[in-house]
Amino acid sequence: MPSNSNPLGALPSRFRRQRVLIIGCGDVGMRAARLLPSRIRVLALTSSASRLDELRAQQITPLLGNLDDKSTLRRLSALATRVLHLAPPPNLDPYARTDPRTLDLLRALRLRSLPQSLVYGSTSGVYGDCEGQHIDETRTLAPQTGRAWRRVDAEDQLRLFGRGTGSKVHILRIPGIYALDRVGGTPEARLRKGTPVLLAEDDVYTNHIHANDLARACLAALWRGRPQRVSNVSDDTDLKMGDYFDLAASLYGLAPPPRLTRTEAQRLLPAMQLSFMSESRRMDNSRLKKELRLKLNYPDVVSGLQKKI
Repeated sequence: MPSNSNPLGALPSRFRRQRVLIIGCGDVGMRAARLLPSRIRVLALTSSASRLDELRAQQITPLLGNLDDKSTLRRLSALATRVLHLAPPPNLDPYARTDPRTLDLLRALRLRSLPQSLVYGSTSGVYGDCEGQHIDETRTLAPQTGRAWRRVDAEDQLRLFGRGTGSKVHILRIPGIYALDRVGGTPEARLRKGTPVLLAEDDVYTNHIHANDLARACLAALWRGRPQRVSNVSDDTDLKMGDYFDLAASLYGLAPPPRLTRTEAQRLLPAMQLSFMSESRRMDNSRLKKELRLKLNYPDVVSGLQKKI
């Protein structure tokens, strides 16, 4: 509860119920909000006035504000007992290695009563290329892209915030998100375009999580996550990227994607796509299951994609 000695004052009693603030309330944030019981008040920061009615229709209290305008974030202090931070760092400068959005958010949260817990959605890209090895959360980080470096910076800021304030910070490292009802959430469009993948000898291992399981993991971490800890949020799939698209093609009744050598891919494919073809790892999810006590509803991509048939 807020302290009466706080220079900004104590909050009224109506704020004493559990309140979850979602920062970056996109697809996964909306799924998480729908899973929360009605006794919990849900708030969401949005920079778009056009989303106000959409959020209210889902029983979410919208808060107009922008992570790129820190003057709009002061109102977030002491509003929530728990914070789910799913907003990505800015991507205007591909070479930037810091996340000013997380920095300004944490400064706002420090102004008054602190949240009991804060969960951050990071990326598995912070591990870099692991040459197909099985990895857990103790793996040394080796980011290879500006996007991944910015996530590392956000993680560092959040750890410092947790250690300095006592708020329980839990970081989720997230691979590729999929779902049949998610925009761009299946490989179908890519298969229909005939986008190529690598030959087996050049291919990389890829990791996945269903959007519904990710939403459940976010809430499990908010209530059950250990302080200042990290969890890999991935399913049990153990496939190379090309095999994953071949599997999806068979489920959709489509032709498998063409295969390229790595040299051909470097010549023909855009840089963003190449970056995903340059990192190979197999994420261990035992901490997700044991510490967060989460049983995956979609333990592999087959169970998540086959319902399309």
